Amino acid sequence: MDDTVQKSCWGVAAKAALGLVGIILLAWLFVGSDPVALVAAG
Repeated sequence: MDDTVQKSCWGVAAKAALGLVGIILLAWLFVGSDPVALVAAG
């Protein structure tokens, strides 16, 4: 039972990580890779 919970937890974490990376990439593209905005967002 613990195995299924752990797997689903990792799946959610992976999806969250991919979504976060996608949002950062989209923001970076919209900003135009401005270093100041990148540092402020990071």
